[in-house]
Parts: sequence; structure tokens; C-alpha cells
Amino acid sequence: MRTELTSLLEQYEKRILGQSLNLRLLLSAILTGGHVLLEGVPGTGKTQMVRTLAGLLGGDFNRIQFTPDLLPSDITGSMIYNMKESSFQTLKGPIFTNILLADEINRTPAKTQAALLEAMEETQVTIQGETYLLPDVFFVVATQNPIEFEGTYPLPEAQQDRFLFKLHVDFPSFEEEKNVLKQVIENNFDKTLVSQILDLDTFVAIRREIEGITISDNVLDYIMKIVRKTRDTDMIRFGASTRAGISIGKAAQAWAYLSDRNYVTPDDIKMVAKPALRHRIQLSPHVELEGATVDQIIEELVGSVPVPR
Repeated sequence: MRTELTSLLEQYEKRILGQSLNLRLLLSAILTGGHVLLEGVPGTGKTQMVRTLAGLLGGDFNRIQFTPDLLPSDITGSMIYNMKESSFQTLKGPIFTNILLADEINRTPAKTQAALLEAMEETQVTIQGETYLLPDVFFVVATQNPIEFEGTYPLPEAQQDRFLFKLHVDFPSFEEEKNVLKQVIENNFDKTLVSQILDLDTFVAIRREIEGITISDNVLDYIMKIVRKTRDTDMIRFGASTRAGISIGKAAQAWAYLSDRNYVTPDDIKMVAKPALRHRIQLSPHVELEGATVDQIIEELVGSVPVPR
């Protein structure tokens, strides 16, 4: 199964150029059953990243464009009366899928955001008092535009904590971007449908294998020291929660599996710590005034924690 997963990652990187690290982190997130918050300017391929992953896994894909007038029932579904049959019927919303792209989630009010976030946490939806379970493979990727704030409703920090990772999608390198431009202009860009590499049953089996990846007590101590360090420094106003430590541990298991190992190393923790923490902490005002970024502070904190042998 690791061979199939390696093939999937190779095909993924061929389709999406210049985002190798983010693609690997996206795959790690879905392997652990977590969800991802994607932040990047328009035109950097965020939708294509998610749609391609769904195709490689052979899963259902739905996209919701979040707008100020979007209602919770537009996501979860509603009950309607069928006059022909004289009975009520449940219309399930687009959330009933394997991979859901919540596009520009910060453009809709908190009530609608909460409907999606509740489903992410509980893996179920209630429609008119009736509870419906979501699929075993249920992965939400929510996008945010970092340069346009007019008419937006930013996600509260407590709600951002529901996401396993927050990933920054930046522009690719000069050569990679030139390659994309050349292929599109010369009409050589591969527009064929993505070939399925894994089926969902195999994917679920891989998840179970990842749960068995070993994390030693020393590495668990390392995770906890990093998390608690975010609470013990005056550079951070609000530190990371216990859920942050769980997220780092689970993500590190997936990263180790993708690296063809059956155990987690401190280097795995370092790779996933930044995307797992950047949306879970708030910098102190004086640190923000000095121009420091969240990523810089996380790097500094992780670097200050002794690495276990």
C-alpha cells in the first residue's frame, strides 16, 4: 500500500507544480482524518490542488462558494414537502461528500461557518431533528484570501483550532511558473481527467496502518515541550491548546509513513509543527509591532526546545 501511496504523491506533484511541500502536507492531513485551512492569493491553484487530490483518490468532490447570503441549510441540507407523494423528503446538502472545498470561508457570517465547523468536529449533520452520518473519508479544505478583507467575516481563533493545518500557498519558483505558463500558452497542459490511483477502501486501510506508527515517550515529551513553550513565553498572547499537541502527533505519524518509516522522529515533528501551530497562537502586541511573523516565532520556539536523542 505504501507503493500505491508513493505513486499517488508522484502523480500529484506532476499535476500541481511548485507546491511539493503543501501537497505532502495536504496528503498527511487527509491521512490523519484532519482538515486544512488554505491561505493564498487568487490564481495560485488552490482549487486545482484539492480537486486533483479527490480524483487521485477516486472520491466524490464538492465545492461551495461562500457568500454573505449563504445559509447553514445550503451546506447541510433541508427538509422539503413533496406534494406529489404527500410526504416530507430530506435533501442532503453538498457537505455529503468525501472531499469538500469551502471556497473563501471568511466571506460568510459566523452562523454559516459554524454549521460547517460543527460537521467537521462531529462528522455528522442534523436536519430537522434527524441525524445523518458523514462518509468515513470526509476531508474539508477551506480557503481564505489574505489580501482582501472588505465584506469578510474572519474565522475566530477558537474555530480555526478545528483545522489540523493552516497552509500558505505561495507562488512557485521562476522556472516552475514559467513551465506552467509555457504549457498553457502552447496548449500542452494536460487537461485529461485525473486517473484514480487508490480506492477509498484501500485509503481507509492505510489510515489504520498509520495509527500504528510508533511515537516514543521521548518524542511525545518533545511535542509537549513545544506546545507548552507557546504558553510560557511573553512573545505569545494565547498559546496552543492540547488539541494542537494531538494534531502534531497524528500529522507526524502520517509524515513518517510517507517517509517509509514505522516510527516518528524529532525531524517529523519539526516538519509539521509550523502548519499545525500557526493558526492556533496569537502573538503579543509588542511582538507584532516589531514586525515579527507567527512563523518566525514558531521557528524560534521549536529551535529553543532540546531535541531528544
